[in-house]
Amino acid sequence: MGEFELIRHYFAAAACARVGGDVVLGIGDDCALLTVPVGEQLVVSTDTLVAGVHFPEPSDPYLLGQRALAVSTSDLAGMGATPIGFTLALTIPSVDSGWLAEFARGLDAMAAGCAMSLIGGDTTRGPLSMTLTVFGRVPVGEALLRSGAQPGDLLCVGGALGDAAGALPIVLGERDADTVEAATLLGRYWTPQPQLALGQALRGKATAALDISDGLLADCTHIATASSVSLAIEQSRVPLSDSLLRFAGAEQALQCGLGGGDDYLLAFTLPADALSTMQSEGWPVHIIGHVEAGEGVRLVDADGNSLNIAHRGYNHFTS
Repeated sequence: MGEFELIRHYFAAAACARVGGDVVLGIGDDCALLTVPVGEQLVVSTDTLVAGVHFPEPSDPYLLGQRALAVSTSDLAGMGATPIGFTLALTIPSVDSGWLAEFARGLDAMAAGCAMSLIGGDTTRGPLSMTLTVFGRVPVGEALLRSGAQPGDLLCVGGALGDAAGALPIVLGERDADTVEAATLLGRYWTPQPQLALGQALRGKATAALDISDGLLADCTHIATASSVSLAIEQSRVPLSDSLLRFAGAEQALQCGLGGGDDYLLAFTLPADALSTMQSEGWPVHIIGHVEAGEGVRLVDADGNSLNIAHRGYNHFTS
C-alpha cells in the first residue's frame, strides 16, 4: 500500500475528515482551507510524540490515537480556544493494516469528543512518531495568555493532579494493573480529556493560564516568568485523587501531583472577585495558592514557609 492509498483508506475516510463549519476544504489538495469568523483570531499549536520518549513501544494503537490528539488539543484549552481541526504527520516503520485501523479509530473517537476535524498531514516511513498541529479560534483580545498574572490573584487548577504520572509504572510494566485504582489511573494516562469548555469559560476572567503537561511546578514557572511574578503553591491544597493516594501512598502521590506531568488539566490565575462566579456556574476550580510579588515558584506549608522542591517536572534535555 502506497502513501496516498494509506491516507485515503485509513484517514481521509474517517468521520473526523468530513468538511463543515470552519473547515471549507480538508484532505485532498495541497492545503486545507479554514474560515475564521470576523472578530476572531486563529490559534495554532504543534506537538510531536516519539515512541520510547512520549509513549512506550509497543502501545495499544487505539489508545495511542486518542492520547496523541488529546495532548495536542489541550493546548487549545489552555488558550481558551474553540477547536477547528488538526493535521497529522505520521511516521511508521511499516504498513501494518491492523495497527493503522485501530490508531485511526482512536484518533477519530477523540476528534469526535473534541469537535475536531482532520484536515491534512503526511505519512512517511521511519521510527514511530507523530506530529499533530491543532487549529482553533478565539475572539480577538480574549485568548488566555501566560503573561497577565497579578499579585493578589488566586492560583487554581482544574482538577486532581498526578493520576497520569501515577499510572506510569503500570504503563511501563513495573506494577500490576489488576486493581480498580490502576484502571482509573490508566484512563487518565491514555485518555486525557482536554478542558476546552473550562478554558472558554475562563475568557475575560482568568489573568493567566496554560495546560499542565510537564508537571505543576514546571508549568507554573512559565506563568511566573511570563508575568514577572512569584507563585506560591500551598502543598496541603494540591488536589490528589483517592485512586492515586490508595495506589501510590501519600508521599509518592504528592510527588506525582507536583512534578509528574501528563495531567493535561488547566492551571490559571484568577482575581478573587471572579471566583464566586466560576464556582456558582459549577466549574472545577481548585485553589492551590496565590500570586505574589517576586519571581519563580515557591512550595509552601500552611504557615507560608518555603519547602524544599526535589523535582519540578519533566524536561526533554535534562530529565
